[in-house]
Amino acid sequence: MKKASEAAGSGAGDHSGGGAAVGTPSQQIDARIASLGDWRGAMLARVRALVHEADPDVVEEVKWRGVPVWSHAGILCTGETYKAVVKLTFAKGAALDDPAGLFNASLEGGTRRAIDLREGATIDAAAFKALLRAAVALNGEAAAARTAARRSRSSGGSDAAAAAKRQQTTGRRAKKASSGNAATAKADIRSPVTRKSPSIAPVVKSAPGEPVLLAGGNPQIAKGYGDAPVQAYIAAMPDWKRAIGRQLDALIVRAVPGVAKAVKWNSPLYGIEGQGWFLGIHCYTHYVKVAFFRGARLRPPPPGSSKSADTRYLDIREDEPIDEARFIEWVRQASRLPGEHM
Repeated sequence: MKKASEAAGSGAGDHSGGGAAVGTPSQQIDARIASLGDWRGAMLARVRALVHEADPDVVEEVKWRGVPVWSHAGILCTGETYKAVVKLTFAKGAALDDPAGLFNASLEGGTRRAIDLREGATIDAAAFKALLRAAVALNGEAAAARTAARRSRSSGGSDAAAAAKRQQTTGRRAKKASSGNAATAKADIRSPVTRKSPSIAPVVKSAPGEPVLLAGGNPQIAKGYGDAPVQAYIAAMPDWKRAIGRQLDALIVRAVPGVAKAVKWNSPLYGIEGQGWFLGIHCYTHYVKVAFFRGARLRPPPPGSSKSADTRYLDIREDEPIDEARFIEWVRQASRLPGEHM
């Protein structure tokens, strides 16, 4: 990416103001891009397309008097427009690795980082998408930690309530026994080991080391290269999706013997050494998504469209058979095309 020398300066952002917003957030962003009418609109549209290519499930919002916001389990980044720059502010940019050095503004803060794009700047698409995916993964980790903390608190509260209830039950039994003869009372207040009592179901907890399932049931697997992390991801896929994962992996290996594998941003990737990645897999609540990064060039193209001109998707739902012959042909075609460098 061509770096800008400094941020926008002290000028206020050129955002839409007065009047009620009309349409959905995505429609408002469409209108915002159209209203700019210069290089800033084209730049914002390009960035938007890359965001959707990096994260097809990103949520579009509009905040702060017309600023486009892209979120996934929290804010990822914003797209502000000023007279001289388009500013992309990453909400947790300070916590992200930036090996390509894309961040060139807001470098002093402890939380945010920004990319200032001036007229004529060129976006390093692969590096930007890698940064966006890292932001998605970071938000997912934070969301998973919050969920685990809530479950822990809820489990602790439930255990305490159950203990209090047992204590109350024992007290009532002892009180009832005291009104009868001493032998009856003695029999009623025997220790739990010798007294017959209803069994209490144990609290079921996740096995130690079991991968966390992020939003949509996608396994959280550490970044790694080779077959091992991919197999760890597949083994952690929930329910019926695990069989789909095994089938897809076997078909890809059959189509392209010696295919390179990795897990990045909690998604298995398949590619050709030195040529880049041509395919990725991701779990969602109701389907497994296969992304062909150059899918628009496949014949016939996979059915799922993308806001990226190049990418096409195949969504596989429960009980939907995979057309193995067509899938293998797609994989073979994709492996011969230039891949994504992530």
